[in-house]
Amino acid sequence: MSTIIAGGFAVLTDAEAAVARLLELGVTRDEMCKYRVNPAGEHNALPGGGDHDASEGAKHADRGAVKGAAIGAAVGLAAGAAATPLLGPAGVAAGVGIGAYTGSLLGGLKSIDREPQPGRDVVRPAETLLAVNADDTPCTEADIVRVFEECGAMQVERAYGQWVDGEWADFDPLSPPHLIGGRDKDAPRPTA
Repeated sequence: MSTIIAGGFAVLTDAEAAVARLLELGVTRDEMCKYRVNPAGEHNALPGGGDHDASEGAKHADRGAVKGAAIGAAVGLAAGAAATPLLGPAGVAAGVGIGAYTGSLLGGLKSIDREPQPGRDVVRPAETLLAVNADDTPCTEADIVRVFEECGAMQVERAYGQWVDGEWADFDPLSPPHLIGGRDKDAPRPTA
């Protein structure tokens, strides 16, 4: 296991400035790697996936959408029938279509759980993550943290993982970070 210090940056140029500063301190490129952490719920867009196929909180959304579509279509049928003298038969079709669409949308949204799901207490922010294998650098952990903070890292974390061929091989964007520094270290963390 390697000790990994990682800084999360909102702006790519801040992460690149940290890379330049670390290179000046003797850290090699093989001891650093960058990742783009997607917004919560979009980690499956990364190569290799990451998120589960569907959010646990959305498992009842399809039933809610079907129920809402049926109710919306009935309401739309009534509204379209009432508008028939003005719009003709097209009013019925438009009323059913608009009612079904609106009902399915509202029904699906109403059926989504709004409570955080078990195991998803903390969500990583969307960021550029710069990771450093602290075990093989001429710098101390404190030096790396200082550089990250001076370059604008929102958060700095310490992790223990596998460093293989210049990369943090077992990085998991879904794992909660163990914060040790950064601008947002003491700020409340968003929940899933």
